[in-house]
Amino acid sequence: MIGISDSWILLAYLLCALSTIACVVYGVINWNKGAKSESDDFQEESDWKKKESEIEESL
Repeated sequence: MIGISDSWILLAYLLCALSTIACVVYGVINWNKGAKSESDDFQEESDWKKKESEIEESL
């Protein structure tokens, strides 16, 4: 075989390949999650800055 003399080495190779596949699948599934919350955060920060500038102008 391709230099794999022990079953533990084969197991290590298989686990590395499986974990890589699992990470890619997880990344594809969760690709754009959180994008909505970031836009909401930007809107909230923008509103907060407007209110702050209005308060400073009134002082």
